[in-house]
Formats: sequence, C-alpha cells, structure tokens
Amino acid sequence: MTIAGSIGILAVIAIILALGIPLGGYIYRVFSGKKSVFDKVCAPVEGLLFRIVGVDPSVQMDWKSYLRALMLVNFTMMLFVYGILRLQGFLPLNPDHIQGMSWDLAFNTAASFITNTNWQNYAGEQSLSYLSQMSAISYLQFTSAATGFVAAIAFPRGLVAHRSAMIGNFWVDLIRIHTRLLIPLAIVFAVVLIGLGVPQTLQGAQVVHTLQGQIQTIARGPVASLEAIKQLGTNGGGYFNANSAHPFEDPSAWTTVLEMVAMGVISCALVWTFGRFIGNRKQAVVLYVCLTGVMVLGAFIIYAGESAGNPLLQHALGIKGANMEGKEVRFGTGLSSAFAALTTAFTTGAVNAMHDSFMPISGLVPLVFMMFNLIFGGKGVGLLNILMFLMITVFLSGLMVGRTPEIFGKKIEAREIKLATVAMLVHPFIILVPTAIALATKAGTSMILNPGLHGVSEVLYAYTSGAANNGSAFAGLSGNNVFFNVTEGLVMLFGRYVSLIAMFAIAGSLATKAVIPPSAGTLRTDTFSFGGVFVAVFVIVGALTFFPALAIGPIGEQLQMWLS
Repeated sequence: MTIAGSIGILAVIAIILALGIPLGGYIYRVFSGKKSVFDKVCAPVEGLLFRIVGVDPSVQMDWKSYLRALMLVNFTMMLFVYGILRLQGFLPLNPDHIQGMSWDLAFNTAASFITNTNWQNYAGEQSLSYLSQMSAISYLQFTSAATGFVAAIAFPRGLVAHRSAMIGNFWVDLIRIHTRLLIPLAIVFAVVLIGLGVPQTLQGAQVVHTLQGQIQTIARGPVASLEAIKQLGTNGGGYFNANSAHPFEDPSAWTTVLEMVAMGVISCALVWTFGRFIGNRKQAVVLYVCLTGVMVLGAFIIYAGESAGNPLLQHALGIKGANMEGKEVRFGTGLSSAFAALTTAFTTGAVNAMHDSFMPISGLVPLVFMMFNLIFGGKGVGLLNILMFLMITVFLSGLMVGRTPEIFGKKIEAREIKLATVAMLVHPFIILVPTAIALATKAGTSMILNPGLHGVSEVLYAYTSGAANNGSAFAGLSGNNVFFNVTEGLVMLFGRYVSLIAMFAIAGSLATKAVIPPSAGTLRTDTFSFGGVFVAVFVIVGALTFFPALAIGPIGEQLQMWLS
C-alpha cells in the first residue's frame, strides 16, 4: 500500500459522494413534481411521448397497478431481446456474420440484462452482432436501470402519502428517468469517452498485419455508447469479454476513474433524494456516513491484500511485491482495488481486473458486499434494500425497548414485517441452495476449472453475483452450459423481482396509513447511534447466513495459503 494509492481511493469515493448530493436534489425535484432546470427542454418532448403512448400524466396508480405495468413492460422487453439474440444471424448490422445464440444462452442473457445483472456467459465481441449490442444489450441497460430507479422513487411516495393508495404513474416515471437523467448523462459521458480513446464505429473488425508478420483481427464497434450506460446504469455488461480491463473499454487511469464515478453517482444520489422526499436530510447524512464507512473499509482490505502479494510465490520463488496477476499495469493495485470494491458495492459488475486472481481475503470483500446487497447498491434496488433493513432494524429495536415499531411517521405492523422478511430471506436462499446443487452435481462441478476451495468460491461467487444482480464473476468458472445458463437465469429473475414485489406491497400498505407526527416515544432513525445499530444488524444477519459458505470458500483458502 502506498500513500498515493490510498489518497486515490479516498478521492474517488469523495468525488462520488460530493456529486451525489446536488444530483440527488435534482432527482427529487423532477420526481416530486417541482420545477427543475431542464423543464423547458424536456417537457415538450415528454408531452409528445405521452401522447404517442396514450398516457395521461395526471392519472395516479396504486401499488398494484404500478407493479403490474412494470412487470408487463419487463416481460415484453425480455421476450423482445430473447428473439433478437436467437435471430441475430438473419438480421442486419452484422458485418462479422455472427450466428444466433443457443436457446439456453439467449435465455440467460435476456434474463441477465432485463434484471440489470448483465452476467455474461459469452464473449461480446465474438457472440453478438452490432444490432444485438445496440438494440438488445444497450437498450436493456437503459430500461432495466430505469425499472429499478422508478421502483425506488415509488417507495418514498408511499412513505410520505397520508391515507392515499397512490404512488405515482409508472409510465410518466419511466419516460422521465430516460429524458431527464439517463439519456442526457449517457450522451455526455459517451462523448467524453470517445475523446479519451474509446472507439465508436459501425465498421466491422479490422484485420492487421503485425510486426512479426502474422495476421490479427481486432474487434471494434459502438463501444463508447454502450460503455457510458453500462456504468451510469450500474449495468456492468461489457462490449468485450475482458470488460473494463480491455483497452478499448477503459484505455487509461483517467477513464477508469471516470467509470468509477459514473457507476456510483446515481446510486448515492438516490440516498440523498430519499432524504429530501421524507423531509429529513440528516437521515441521508447518517446513511451516507455509515454505508461509506463500510465501503471504504472493504476497499482498503482489498488494497492491503493485493499490495502484500502472494505468500506462496514469496516462499517458493522469493518473488516479492504486489499481486499483479489478472491486473492491468495502467491501473495497478490501487485503482484495481477501488474498482473491485465499488463495482460490487454499487452492484455494477464491471471489472478492470480479474477477481478470480485476487488473494482469497481480497476476493472475500466483493462476495460480502454482494451478500449484503445494500452498500448503496444498484440503481434503485439498492435503496429499496437499505429501506428494507431499516425497517427490520426499527422492528428489532422496538422489541428491545418496548416501543411500537414506527418508521418515518408510519407504524410498522405484522404485514410489513412479514413482507420485509420475505424480501430479506429470498436473497440467501437463491444463493446457497443453487450453490449446493451445483457442487453436488456433475453438471455443476464439470464447469469448475480450479480445484479445491477456490472452485467452491467460484460457484458461490457466480450465484451471489446473480442474486445481487451484479454480474461480475470469478472467471475460473465456465458457466456456458445448460445447467448454469438456466439456474443462473432463474436466480437473476428471482433475485430481482421477488424482493421488488414485496417492497411494492410494503409501499402500498404504508401509503394508506396516516402520517404520525414524531413524539417523545418515537425511535429516531436519523442518529449515528441508530446508524451503528443498522450496520450491526445487516452485518450480523449476513454473517449468520453466509459464514459457513464463506468458511469453505475464500476464508478456508486464505488459511490454507498462510499455512502452506
């Protein structure tokens, strides 16, 4: 570890947090119906779109209507993308004549991108046409991010509503998140990336003659446009198989810093937006500080582990120094460690280094972040997971002090706690059960390329990544067979929609309740003491749930390494 590297990690995180505050205020103004700076430009465009799709923006929806529209749109988009992937060999914009995907890989890919996971059991430059990259992959990177975003906006409306079942209009929210946030930011960021060396072209692969007299085929395409929404939408699915380790996706240290900022800024902004919605900015500050503390700690654990190097190499060969296996020299251990922590804290899934090559204790941190699934988290869904654990923390604290559970002016009753418990428990269930099945069957173990405890970590990481809608991987697992394509696809779908449905039901239940003014008996959630309890609750729940699996994975592997 170096001082420069440490300062770099802290600086990137500080920039993300600082930019998130004004952006969070802007998002609040847009989705609370207040005037915002781009009204004159965006309102006419939105009005035209409302007329085209037949939407009356003044009509409000209850939680069931809102959720029904969300699910219908997502199901339709998934079918559309599945068809594109299967038929791409017969469709235009395919200069390299790439054939259609198999049914199981197309299902896995469609499920992956509709859930904002972007897990890839394929190499993008070899398996996708330009049409698929743009009309399937880039398209879902906008719309799946928007789905999580509007869900996170609808929930606070339920919290502040006073005996009203209405939580907004799905169609209005979906259009506005595109016109006022995702598309403008993606255009600006794509132009910046082009200026920094990321390609953007519709020409086919370039065949060149190397200095050694060989012929090399260099894949290219509309990379910058995909890369922009990949990071801004916490998507993570790369144009190339090497993802952000590829020099066409991430050419320099400057681009990797910008990509880290892009992947985190909207997720952080939503926490601030939530504080504005409930009229309590101190609540947002408490969450900012507590979650940032966990994120910084994780980043430095990775940095320390990678900087210390591999003790086996030091003992056997006398090779000392940082662990550079699987890393790009242009990033080094500092930016690689920060990227790994942030991409799993924000559940983006992009990688600029191979997590499979990290030291076991370093690989443990991304796993734990995805198991928590609320260290700011992905676009919108991260905020929902934070609120879910806040409710559980309030309930447990109320039991300990003998107070009726109450959060943000609404009483929490049995219905809300049951739904929150379902949302919480589905996450470990869809991680641990498929992992056990994969490790107990030949279809699962036959795809593990590394033996022993590291192979266990690879399978555990795969299903954790899918359940958290992250999409990063321990690359030593070859997941492109029917077993992994189907089971991983189902895990991604359950991980996205079961908790989403439960949280919508909670929002609908809370919306119909009266807002209760705070009193002397109210348990305040905007204090750092409560923030400490909140962190303790999700850490304890995570430890009790996942420690046995981690013990035979990265923890056991690290102990083996130390004892060898």
